[in-house]
Amino acid sequence: MDIWEVDKLVLFIAFVIPGFLSIKFYQLIFPGTVRSASDQLIDAIAYSCINYALLFWAVVYVEGSGLMSVHPSLYYLFYVFVLFISPFLLVLCWKWLRTHERFKGSAPHPTAKPWDYVFESSKPFWIVIYLKSGKMVGGKYSGKSFASSYPVEEQIYLEEAWIVSPEGILERAIKGSAGVLVMASEISYLEFSHYQ
Repeated sequence: MDIWEVDKLVLFIAFVIPGFLSIKFYQLIFPGTVRSASDQLIDAIAYSCINYALLFWAVVYVEGSGLMSVHPSLYYLFYVFVLFISPFLLVLCWKWLRTHERFKGSAPHPTAKPWDYVFESSKPFWIVIYLKSGKMVGGKYSGKSFASSYPVEEQIYLEEAWIVSPEGILERAIKGSAGVLVMASEISYLEFSHYQ
């Protein structure tokens, strides 16, 4: 049995590639636990079947219309859409459904941790970080700042380090500072203020 025979290769492309693309695109939007490709094979086939089920009407129409003989380039373009573009669109629709206000109570949010939920919006904040040692560091989280995302350990880089008063109030930027990087193992909790 040769897996490189044309009919087997076409079946592989048709029933694995769209689902595999969906899985990879979803993982880009919502990083999660990394699984091997062999573990994802059944999921990829299932997602490909969902893709075809949703586009079944279009496939039947295209195949019955004689489009291949009239406009072969449109025919092949349609299947490029089915195989490579539709999986991305389905993931975007699924993301919209899972994060929409109306559906928040009926399905768990796809973002793994509150850390990612807060920082994925890239909103600017004033942040005071309370360390386990009892010290406080703080500063501006904005366009040049960065927060890691799941599955890696949480770390935060604030582009401006500020002097924090004993009451937890940001007083002023530290002169010559290029920012501050804090590891999750050092953090007790974070306090956010709207950036104005």
